[in-house]
Amino acid sequence: MQAQTPLWRRTPPAIFPVSLGFLGLGLAWRNAGAALGLPTEIGDFLLGAATVFYLFFLALFVMKLAARPGVLLEDLKTPPSRSGISAMAMAMILLPAVLLQFGLVWAWLWWTGVALHVVIALLVLRVMFAGAPETRGFTPFQYLTFVGLIVAPIAGVPLGQQAASFWLSMAAMVGFVIITIGYGRKLTRVLPPPPLRPSLVITLAPVSLFGLMFAQYQAEIWFQAFYLLSWILALLLLISARWLLSAGWTPVWGALTFPIAAFTNLQIVAFTMGYGVVALAGIWLGLTIGTPLILFVVIRAARAWSRGELSKMSGAATA
Repeated sequence: MQAQTPLWRRTPPAIFPVSLGFLGLGLAWRNAGAALGLPTEIGDFLLGAATVFYLFFLALFVMKLAARPGVLLEDLKTPPSRSGISAMAMAMILLPAVLLQFGLVWAWLWWTGVALHVVIALLVLRVMFAGAPETRGFTPFQYLTFVGLIVAPIAGVPLGQQAASFWLSMAAMVGFVIITIGYGRKLTRVLPPPPLRPSLVITLAPVSLFGLMFAQYQAEIWFQAFYLLSWILALLLLISARWLLSAGWTPVWGALTFPIAAFTNLQIVAFTMGYGVVALAGIWLGLTIGTPLILFVVIRAARAWSRGELSKMSGAATA
């Protein structure tokens, strides 16, 4: 019976962190092309492929919700699925930054993504507090739900939404501080099991994105603080790579994609601000590691979805 269920009815939220990372990789190559004189066709190709990838799975997920709206609350019961649905909204907020190059100034799409992300965060809170107390512990997945609006300035500032982007970022900062303190204390007591260790890489994403935000608002001191922190985290994660990935491929590998893309884009901005060889090293580190890794995860996740494995492995609800 399960094998006869159409794939779209089992569209897994786990595909959306991958989509977010894919879009981020495309932006990194496009921005690197502008900053370093690299071929712009690489970024354009990746952005085109990433946009189609995201819109395809977004359409399937909308079809799934239309078939049975209650499936959304079922998908929100587990932290990885919550983060996946949040990543779906984050990608929508980011997408106008991709379209700006083509003269498509779609502020309405940006606002739709912002509103969707807020609604998702409220639904997650409802599900969390309706469940058992032991299910409310801090996890890295919560960064996407409660700090995800930090992606707003990337497209928001070019779209002329400077004030809204700033206050959305400040709201995200509150979530960042709370989750970082809470999860930091938890890590002193217990480490995640091997299959969930890749989720630790998520911590690099908000740090890098706050750095990008402060660069956009020309807050030099705050930019320097988050830039330094991004390097410290990136090096620690790189040193721990074998331990982080010891369980082999799982849907949680989607958590590797968007943090690396965010870090790489931060390095590109730092290079344009005059951070020289350090930023240049960060760009090449991000591109040489991130490009094959992100594309591997994209291909592996898509193949697992086509076989129905991604839904089973991630525990996606069925419409």
